[in-house]
Amino acid sequence: MIKVGVVGLGWMGRVHLRNYTEMADVEVVGVVDVDPKAREEVTEQFGVKAYASLEELLEHDLDAMSVCVPTSLHHETGLKIIEKKINLIIEKPLASTAVEGEELVKKAEAMGVALMVGHVERFNPAVERVKELIGDDVISIQIERVGPYPPRIQDVGVIKDLGSHDIDLIRYLTGSEFKSLYAVSSTSLGKHEDSALITAEMENGVLANISTNWVTPYKGRKINVACESKYIQANLITQEVKEYSAFSTYEKSYSVREWPLMFREPVKEELTQFLAALRNKTEVPITGRDGLEVLKAFDRIFECAK
Repeated sequence: MIKVGVVGLGWMGRVHLRNYTEMADVEVVGVVDVDPKAREEVTEQFGVKAYASLEELLEHDLDAMSVCVPTSLHHETGLKIIEKKINLIIEKPLASTAVEGEELVKKAEAMGVALMVGHVERFNPAVERVKELIGDDVISIQIERVGPYPPRIQDVGVIKDLGSHDIDLIRYLTGSEFKSLYAVSSTSLGKHEDSALITAEMENGVLANISTNWVTPYKGRKINVACESKYIQANLITQEVKEYSAFSTYEKSYSVREWPLMFREPVKEELTQFLAALRNKTEVPITGRDGLEVLKAFDRIFECAK
């Protein structure tokens, strides 16, 4: 039985909590939120103990914790949990800055604590299929992640919120680090940027482009991968993947294959693999250092986007 806790009962915190309560051999020791209404709601819905402060929950015996508080609180919250030698998964991005992220990573390594970062799109079946289909002949990757403005997010802009998914995905899909990284952004609705275009060249030569914004009236999550031998198109919302053969100039045509996927909730898979790594004493799927590389990319992006 793995004993877990959840800090932060916003939308994502409740998704973590729901998934934990549905898992065998997992006991939710307690949850934390400063909002008494949120505590009352989850106590009624899930029958868990809710606390007003992290310190109250940390008095109990815990094996792992989900940190789902606003990004600005990741550093402070994460350090307190690591000090107690409790394994943790921190929702993306790892921290507000690369300096904070590096402190979390080094502290976890020094304390022998497993630190995972919740870049959940890696566990989307469509992303997993794309990863399987691409070979070593990738030319470019284009990602679109757009949607309406989210009033619930006040502490970061669209780059750190939505863009963090795709910065991680490009590293994951290419198996390479950023060589060159450029960006432009604009602000029209809130105090942070709400539109951004990010362009990169990876160390292995793959070109990448991310288009992300909070000014689109619908949610869009799409990946297009151009290879020398094929073209891959994925919709991350519907979890549909299409593979196009290379265009034949002789036959003036190409073939299309649709890859059927079993729809799966990415967060459930993410938490399942996190807990499996703890049980098996293996490395977590997305390490703190993976999350730190995303934060370092942010620094380069914001330097360009000034």
